[in-house]
Amino acid sequence: MSRHRITCLTTAAALTLLTSAANAADKVTLLTSWYAQAEHGGFYQAKAAGLYDKAGLDVTIKMGGPQVNGLQLLLAGEADVMMGYDFQVLLSVAKGLPVITIATSFQKDLQGIMAHDQVKGLDDLKDKTILVSTPGRSTWWPWLKRKYGYTDGQSQAYTFNLQPFFNDKNIVQQSYPSSEPFQAMQKGVPVKFFLMADNGYPPYGTTMVTTTKFVTDRPEVAQRFVKASLEGWKSYLKGDPAPANALIKADNPKMSDAQIAFGIKRLNELEVLDGGDARTMGIGIITEPRWKTTYELMVQEGLLPKETPWTKGFTTQFVKDLKITAR
Repeated sequence: MSRHRITCLTTAAALTLLTSAANAADKVTLLTSWYAQAEHGGFYQAKAAGLYDKAGLDVTIKMGGPQVNGLQLLLAGEADVMMGYDFQVLLSVAKGLPVITIATSFQKDLQGIMAHDQVKGLDDLKDKTILVSTPGRSTWWPWLKRKYGYTDGQSQAYTFNLQPFFNDKNIVQQSYPSSEPFQAMQKGVPVKFFLMADNGYPPYGTTMVTTTKFVTDRPEVAQRFVKASLEGWKSYLKGDPAPANALIKADNPKMSDAQIAFGIKRLNELEVLDGGDARTMGIGIITEPRWKTTYELMVQEGLLPKETPWTKGFTTQFVKDLKITAR
């Protein structure tokens, strides 16, 4: 083989390597908040339908769970983005931890109350026993007590066992829209579900939280991740959810088609993706007034120091100009 041909081949190989390197997808690890379910569907849809690939991202989705400390893993670099919660982020900011919310999946937090069908609303619980989990006592329970005049004497521990609720019509309990009500439906127990967000509870739901380092060092990757994830949510809730559902069931084999379908139906009925500010400003939007309302609630309830630099807990730079509509 001539020296000229060897040189050409070597140059071609080098160019191929450079091109491959230039086209290599940026790796991002997303940590979910729980076992795979419909409430995570937009991220799974972005993965399954190739929206992350199209955005030049190689996204790995890791499931959370009861023994998974998402914040700890995020700060340790085991994840780049996690599904978070406004209270958690504000408490972290108060401690000087470098975390920040870059977008939200839902305009409404998914926390609610499940009650027997004779209950009329969240203002109709004065003679009821209210089951509250340990985390709930430092998030939504102080808000519910103040708003409706309830007392700690009404509350009992919620252990994620629905049998007490099924056995006593005087019991109401915390609930997510597609979880406990679905179990009640399977038991043939008629229930009502009341979303706290529809009654003024201010946090966002299923937010995208990362570190300040990720935002500073990889802003373009963060931008593409947010956009592709929101496109995934639009596709999942307003299009064909089958690609995501296959991945959800692969990660969580206990998740049935019936429960996923129930979850999608409830998320749409409650307008968690496209209600509120998202109607005019686009899905995923976060606003300073809304974030401030959560900060003020936490300060009022003694959950957060007033001097907390609350504006450090979020940024609008990745969502303010997207204006992705879901209608």
